[in-house]
Amino acid sequence: MKFLVLKKSSLIVIFFTLLIISLGSIWAYKSQNSYPTVSLDSADVQTFELVTGEFKSKTADGREIESYRWDPGTIVVEKDKRIQLRIHGVNGKAHPFHIEGTNIKGTVEKGKETVVDVTFSKEGTYRIICETHTTMDQSGPMIGYIIVD
Repeated sequence: MKFLVLKKSSLIVIFFTLLIISLGSIWAYKSQNSYPTVSLDSADVQTFELVTGEFKSKTADGREIESYRWDPGTIVVEKDKRIQLRIHGVNGKAHPFHIEGTNIKGTVEKGKETVVDVTFSKEGTYRIICETHTTMDQSGPMIGYIIVD
């Protein structure tokens, strides 16, 4: 007859490993209140939530620099799929924009939501460009990328 002999240190390691796995599983199960940036609620329309963001910093000589961004900065969409961009103005007073390669234009204002409906019929990369922040001198470039696959 063979016996399995475990040392005290092995039992402690096994116990703590099981404890960590159990706590991680409980935490993952309880934290179901996540908020996706992509909504697949409808088979017809895919919704993307974007915000206007700003980064500020000071240089060594005390000069303040800033840059505005779209967040997320890149999204991937399907060709010929109806897309809805819900852009929330968080930073900056207003961001007039256009989507390169389309006739879509609009303005995102601070504290407001701008909704853009679009369907891309060609694959490729389309840029969403803020017309106010096009260069570093203008706190940009504020460009996002829409990849159509």
